[in-house]
Amino acid sequence: MSFFSRLFRKAPSLPPAPSSAPRSAPSDNAGKALPKPRAVDRALAALAEEKALQSAIDAGDVQAVARLVVAGSSTKVRQAAAHAIDDPEVLRQLIRDVRGGNDKSVYKVLTSKRDVLLEQSRKREQLQAEINAVSVALERLSQRPYDVMYSSKLEPLERRWEAVAAQADPELLGKVQQWIDGARETVAEPLRQAAAAASRELAAADAAAEAQRQRQQQAQASAAAAAEQARVFDEQKRALDEMQQAEQQPVRQIAELIRKARAALSDGSTSRAAGVRRTIAEKLAGAAPLPANLASQLQQLDKQLDELKDWKNFSVAPKRVELIEEMELLIDASLDPLALAERIKSLQDEWRTLGKGAGENVEADWQRFQEASQKAYQPCSEYFAAQALVREENLRRRDALIARLTAFESGHSWEQPDWQAVIRTLREIKQEWRGCSPVDRGAGKPQQEKFIALTASLQGRLDTEYARNLKQKESLIERARLLIESDDGRKAIDAIKALQQQWRSVGPVPREVDQRLWGEFRQHSDAVFQKREQDFAAYTAGLESNKTQAIVLCEQLEDIAALEGAELLARAGAPEELRTAFKALGEFPRADTRELRNRFEQGLERCEASRTRQRARDAERAWNDLFEAANHVRAYRLAVALNLDTPRLDTLKEAAETCIASVQQWPKSGLDAIKQALAGERSMDLAANEVVAKMLCIRAEILTDSPTPPEDQALRREVQLQRLVQGMGQRLRDEETQLDTLAIEWVRVGPVEDVAYEPLLQRFRRCRERGNARVHDRG
Repeated sequence: MSFFSRLFRKAPSLPPAPSSAPRSAPSDNAGKALPKPRAVDRALAALAEEKALQSAIDAGDVQAVARLVVAGSSTKVRQAAAHAIDDPEVLRQLIRDVRGGNDKSVYKVLTSKRDVLLEQSRKREQLQAEINAVSVALERLSQRPYDVMYSSKLEPLERRWEAVAAQADPELLGKVQQWIDGARETVAEPLRQAAAAASRELAAADAAAEAQRQRQQQAQASAAAAAEQARVFDEQKRALDEMQQAEQQPVRQIAELIRKARAALSDGSTSRAAGVRRTIAEKLAGAAPLPANLASQLQQLDKQLDELKDWKNFSVAPKRVELIEEMELLIDASLDPLALAERIKSLQDEWRTLGKGAGENVEADWQRFQEASQKAYQPCSEYFAAQALVREENLRRRDALIARLTAFESGHSWEQPDWQAVIRTLREIKQEWRGCSPVDRGAGKPQQEKFIALTASLQGRLDTEYARNLKQKESLIERARLLIESDDGRKAIDAIKALQQQWRSVGPVPREVDQRLWGEFRQHSDAVFQKREQDFAAYTAGLESNKTQAIVLCEQLEDIAALEGAELLARAGAPEELRTAFKALGEFPRADTRELRNRFEQGLERCEASRTRQRARDAERAWNDLFEAANHVRAYRLAVALNLDTPRLDTLKEAAETCIASVQQWPKSGLDAIKQALAGERSMDLAANEVVAKMLCIRAEILTDSPTPPEDQALRREVQLQRLVQGMGQRLRDEETQLDTLAIEWVRVGPVEDVAYEPLLQRFRRCRERGNARVHDRG
């Protein structure tokens, strides 16, 4: 039986609450409830329980405090007991015991204390891991001979040690100081030797200066005699240089042409490069023999030109065959004619982009491709012919509509017109006209002009009637407005009813205008009947109620947007529920509608933004935890590679395993990569691993357009060339996905020394930050 099983196998015995009332005799009926304790008794019992808790805390009785966490009679006691627990094992057991219960506050107190203790433990482990890593690096460095990078490696390690030295073991502190002193001595010895050498060089320089002074005196004596000889020599040399320049002019021109031909080959333009090569041949005909270096460059150019021509022949011919096969597959294909025609045109455009004269059987391939194109296009020809028939039919239908509209206008009785028939005919004829499409542009234009003239004639008659009826309705509206001021209510009501009868007898007006006029007339009528005020009062009360409820919903949204962490993610579905409730409210006061809707929409946007930021923080924390765990694993595998003593290996491995166990969320494939790295499945060659890590940095810098240090520029060019060759015909993946893939590869890299690893890690993480920022900007 475990500790906690023994601890909670029975209810805790608490001091009985004092009471002056006598105990009642036990009931013989087991189903009858015991009487509830009085308020005074409950207060005394709670006070006694609090005193018992304080006594247990003062006495350090963890078992008694733990029992009160679970079995305390009040929330206050249980929370106070939970705050008093500091033992991690006891906290974990209590969390399991209260999980799923009704007292969420105690559960939150326990989990918060557990998280704080875990964080403190993690920081101690990180500190100890850093102490171990720095001490191992300093010990290793102190045993190495001096080189040009020695000081640059020592200074960062000293700064790292100064940051953690206060928390180091005193014995280790003394050892590390000895290693630092030894390393400093290693740095100082070459400086002393350099100072001695400089002193010797200074003495030799003084002697040489004296000898130089004597030689200068001798030289000044003979300078005058040599001046004339030098002038004659200069004239001869100038004449010789002019002769050599005249001879070298063709050579320089050929060298420039070779450079241009190489540039054309780099761009993949064999035709341009071949033209330049022909120009070189013309220059060679009248020039002196080329120097050996230019002759070699010309031979290399000819070789590259032949290779590129062979490559084009190799790549273009299969592409022609591929296009022919695709065109032949389109014969009798069950495609829409428009899509088929577009595909045929696309294949023909691709054929035209291929280089001419590359490969054999060019004419035969072209004939085969052309025949397949004609056969594949046959359904398109039939389809377009059918479309031409449809356009002709539409022209005939339009002629019929024009004739019908002409007959209607000429045959209608305009002395007693049926305006509803006119409106209906115009509407139907226009609708049918729009259905008679498409038509040929040339033939359809005269029809369109005639149709517009006919409809305009009918519309003009209708507009005249509209204007007459509009004046009548405006007159009725004015008379209704004057009735509002009438003192005789009954007479005003009778007059309004008469006006309503007249309104119904007025002829048609445009629908939009009629609705507006009717609204004005109805408003005056409602004012006379005193209904508008009553309806408006009820309507306003409803709008105010909706406004109050909307404000409550907005405040709830704003409270959710202010949450963070698990609480925010737990309320993920609440905004949609609030949106449904907001829509169900309906209308609001007009003056407040825009503000309320804007506030609610802004609340929704803030909630979504908060969730997005939280997910981003969780994802970034997962990657940070992954890199931290990878560093612990690297420190352990580095110690294994260096054959350190077993206790130190055990300490580093335990630190790595503890770090891995503390991570709550891993990126995809992150945990598997960490486990593989810890198991030591990768190379233990430190130099090779450093190269792998450096190549990952360069790949990330290329991907994110980040600068690469000058010393690695050659490697970057090699990687870019490899990417160019491997990427031909392949689609590039999403930048963020590639960065994540590189990060997983980084974790799987074998051990690398601290001095090399830290700057490489900083380069790699800078690339990730830049890439994530670019993805965020595009998003």
